[in-house]
Amino acid sequence: MILRPATVADAGAVADVYLTARMAASPNVKWAHTDDEVRAWLRNHLIPHGGMTVAVDGLTLHGYIATHEEWVDHLFIHPLSWRRGLGARLLDHAKALRPAGLRLWTFQSNARARAFYERQGFVVDHLTDGSDNEEHEPDVLYVWSPIR
Repeated sequence: MILRPATVADAGAVADVYLTARMAASPNVKWAHTDDEVRAWLRNHLIPHGGMTVAVDGLTLHGYIATHEEWVDHLFIHPLSWRRGLGARLLDHAKALRPAGLRLWTFQSNARARAFYERQGFVVDHLTDGSDNEEHEPDVLYVWSPIR
């Protein structure tokens, strides 16, 4: 498995991973954007602005992480590649780039993600009622700091 910076040529595969993973992880969430809107945003905004690393094996893109400053904006692994250590490897990559600490949001209902982040050393900063996110889903802010 190779970790490398994402390119616009990866946009379709990144979108496939994102859309498949979010549906598998949170099937009851009413998403704010259509699949086509997500694909356009990934292709035209997120990938070109940098900070995205993809995990690829040959021609298959298994997952990715997108960071901006101390924020993990996205971390998604295709469900067929779950539980293979890719998420931890991508988070370790982000930790190496930002050794002072990281922050991220996830939905409170995403028990799998919450357990994963807690195993990776993230701790709950606070919970919200979801009124400030587009899906209006209760969420949780996690923080990771190497010094506790």
